Amino acid sequence: MSNNKVTSIQDAAAKRAREGRPSKDEAEAAVRTLIRYAGDDPAREGLEGTPDRVVRSYDEFFSGYFESPDEILQRTFEEVEGYDEMVLLKGIDFNSHCEHHMVPIIGKAHIAYLPNKRVVGISKLARIVDVFARRLQIQEKMTRQIANTINDVLQPRGVAVVVEAVHECMTTRGVQKTDVTMTTSTLLGQFRDDASTRAEFIALVGR
Repeated sequence: MSNNKVTSIQDAAAKRAREGRPSKDEAEAAVRTLIRYAGDDPAREGLEGTPDRVVRSYDEFFSGYFESPDEILQRTFEEVEGYDEMVLLKGIDFNSHCEHHMVPIIGKAHIAYLPNKRVVGISKLARIVDVFARRLQIQEKMTRQIANTINDVLQPRGVAVVVEAVHECMTTRGVQKTDVTMTTSTLLGQFRDDASTRAEFIALVGR
C-alpha cells in the first residue's frame, strides 16, 4: 500500500472520529468510569474536579486532529536570492501520546529540506511537528507524516526528518526500561539518493 493511500485511510478515520465526537459531559463521565476502574472514588474531594481537568487537557493534548498541516505550509517566500542549500531546524521539542497505551511520548525532532526556489517560515516547521504529535501516534508513522507533508506541499529537492523520543509505555509499564531513546528517520529525494547530502545532514544534526 502506498504512503499516500495509508495517509488517506488515516485521515478518513480521524474525520469519522471528529464527526462522532462525544460531548464534554460524556467525556467527563468516561473519566469518572476510569477513576472507578482504577479503584478510587470520583466523588471524593481530591478527584471531584479531575474529569473536567482531564477533558480540558485532552483538548490540548489532541488539538492536532483539528488543524490542517497542509494549510500551515501554504505561505512561502521566493525572495531568497537563489538560496538552495540545506535548511535545518534542530531540537524541536514535542509531546505526543502512544496510540497503544495512551501514555506520553516525549522527544525532539530535527527537520531539514533543500529548497526548490521557495522557503517556509521556520516556525511553520515546528508547528507541523506539533500538529502530528498532538494526535494518538506511533513514532514511525509520525516521522513519515512530517516528511511526507513537507515534501508534498513545498516540493523541495529533498526532505530529512529524524525523531528521537522516550516512550513512557516502555519506561513506566511493561518491561520498565528507563534511559532508552528510540530514533526514527525518513529521508526523501536528495537526502536519500545523495550520500554526501545525507552525510552533511547527519553531521549537522550531531549523530
